[in-house]
Amino acid sequence: MDTSTTDAYLERIGATRSSTLHELHERHLAAVPFENLSIHLGEVVTLTEDWLVDKVVRRRRGGFCYELNGAFAALLAALGHPVELLSAKVFANGVFGPPFDHLALRVGDLLVDVGFGRFSLRPLDLADRGDQVDAAGVFRLVDTPEGDLDVLHDGVVQYRLESRPRALEEFRATCWYHQTWPGSPFRRGATCSLATPGGRVTVAGDRLIVTEGGERWERELDDDGIIAAHAEHFGIVLDRVPRL
Repeated sequence: MDTSTTDAYLERIGATRSSTLHELHERHLAAVPFENLSIHLGEVVTLTEDWLVDKVVRRRRGGFCYELNGAFAALLAALGHPVELLSAKVFANGVFGPPFDHLALRVGDLLVDVGFGRFSLRPLDLADRGDQVDAAGVFRLVDTPEGDLDVLHDGVVQYRLESRPRALEEFRATCWYHQTWPGSPFRRGATCSLATPGGRVTVAGDRLIVTEGGERWERELDDDGIIAAHAEHFGIVLDRVPRL
């Protein structure tokens, strides 16, 4: 990533070249939404660094794990951080998903993840097996007999993390699978969500969901309201409602 693109990325998340890793992590989560709109707009997600960075920086969009952590990895590498891509299997409905189900990052001794939606606002210490208290909840890393790590949020397993570094292209098959498989959770409905100082704001289908200080409220939106909510809360300008 060249200098001008790096600076544009930093501007996108409200950070500077002197920002710490923790600051970059928090600012990314507060500026770049977790969203699957491309799937519901007929856009093909392309796992190359240029495409991912262009989407986040130039198009001012968000994405799901492959896109968000893939782009963030490029920024961190450009800033001189020792970043590695890790594969994880998401735990849902009592079972783990396939390999490469999730893309997370290792930066030194830290687990960095800006692509899992509601998750830790700060990097997690990969060497710590105790409770790690974050504004988003309590996290814990648990060793598995196979040498992997289960990542728990408030006592619930979120995903099983491998330790072997991976290349971005290794995630392409599962990324395509999530875009095209009829049973994929990403195809069930359009979602766009962003961390806020006191909680989260989400547009899920035709619902605006806001959590603030432990309180939650929802409002049903019509098509015009869906488009307006994406512009107001996420800065995403849509020419139509994202809908398969």
